[in-house]
Amino acid sequence: MEAITKKSIGLDGTVFDERRADLRHRVFKGATLTFNRGYGALEGLVRNLSNGGALLKFGDASAVPSRFDLTIAGESEARKARVCWRRQTEVGVAFEDRPGE
Repeated sequence: MEAITKKSIGLDGTVFDERRADLRHRVFKGATLTFNRGYGALEGLVRNLSNGGALLKFGDASAVPSRFDLTIAGESEARKARVCWRRQTEVGVAFEDRPGE
């Protein structure tokens, strides 16, 4: 996986340092969100991933609940996640259960 290490540029053109505590890696993996005690599910893509969170892409992110279990293709266990921000087709999430904690 390729690490994302460059500085970010704000909407006003201001350059600022990476603010995340964990290094992000670009990925292209399928993901399944489950919620409502397993009665609800959505499928999407993981576009970047770190120990602390992920960027998820959907056709329409408006149906994504604020908290859910995230199963990423190739990983054996689901992780509890909460939405930190959302756009029309993207959702940034933080993992509530970080590995090794």
